[in-house]
Amino acid sequence: MKTAAVLSLLAAVAVAKPHPHGHAQFHKRECANPTVVVVYELDGGLIDDVEAQGGVKNGTLRMEDGGDVQIAAKPEPTPSPSPAPASQPVQKAQEKPQVSESSFSSGGGGDASDFPDGELDCSVFPEKYGAVKIPWTNLGGWTGVQKPNEVSTTGFNDIMTVTTSQCEDGNCCVEGAYCSYACKPGYQKVQWPDMQGATGQSVGGLLCKDGKLRVTSSKTKQLCGKGTDKVSVKVKNKMGKNVAICRTDYPGTEAETVPVDAQPGTEVPLTCPDADNFYNWQGTKTSAQYYANPAGVSVEDGCQWGKPGGNTGNYAPMNFGVGFRDGSAWISIFQNVPTTNEKQKYTVRLEGDGMSGTCEYKDGQYCSDTGCNEKGCTVSIASGTIYYILE
Repeated sequence: MKTAAVLSLLAAVAVAKPHPHGHAQFHKRECANPTVVVVYELDGGLIDDVEAQGGVKNGTLRMEDGGDVQIAAKPEPTPSPSPAPASQPVQKAQEKPQVSESSFSSGGGGDASDFPDGELDCSVFPEKYGAVKIPWTNLGGWTGVQKPNEVSTTGFNDIMTVTTSQCEDGNCCVEGAYCSYACKPGYQKVQWPDMQGATGQSVGGLLCKDGKLRVTSSKTKQLCGKGTDKVSVKVKNKMGKNVAICRTDYPGTEAETVPVDAQPGTEVPLTCPDADNFYNWQGTKTSAQYYANPAGVSVEDGCQWGKPGGNTGNYAPMNFGVGFRDGSAWISIFQNVPTTNEKQKYTVRLEGDGMSGTCEYKDGQYCSDTGCNEKGCTVSIASGTIYYILE
């Protein structure tokens, strides 16, 4: 077992740019000044709190003293901080839709031709074969990069999350790493290795081996594929602002970096994984989870780790659950607990012919045929199209 690096928590007047970290441990230092900013130190360098939080969530970082990693949060500013999401005006018929200022375009070729295994250099992002480049991760377009430092008969151990500072001459898909990617809306990543983390960590993407990108799936050489063909799931945005809907990069770093940008007055597809053909976690079938950000948040801001006290990214108020299993699609809306108790400001309703019941979120309540609660609701549908109506 390698000796873990030490990640320290200390006070500073500014937050440093990201620096490297491995399978590390946190070390806390008490600070007397309540107005200073909390940062992290690793082997003499500094990493920001978002990067540290990401490492904690995917298991590549840990507290040296066994403390609570939530102390990674910055101190509460005074007295006008964490901006509450702007209240959404009642939609008027004459309201002109506001197109998001996002510069991101979810291009890519969907389920394109087979990937040329072992031909492209690891420095080449494979847009030509369906992958969608994500610029805001600062990883050369990859949604996440994982480098297992140990391999045993039970799986990968000491899985390091590669950060920007560890990129080599701009190439972040380094030797021995699994490099994950997004696909355009309606498609999903279909490359991940059969071997996974020995203690339950998920690993996904293409492998950089001997300087070349290699497929990792034993079932397909394509990079992107559709989910079930039995049910179509779509988001219909009736509001005047965009909604950034961000899927968890799974299997992989499990950051919410896979974007779907629901622009005003549009319909966009959500991938509905068929559990029989999707990723199994320790023998258990899995589905897709999406984070629904407040209206008006760009995908650049919403589809990445959020900050404690904020309401974007993994701190977004609401999740969508989407998956097909046992002959039906199971579609849900639910509160993002225990991460946040903040309520979504707009209404979300499921609509579709043949749904098993009703499910709607409005004014902090999730309501179905059986009543209302503050947690969530789910319906099933065997065929056809089901919509998330945002209004």
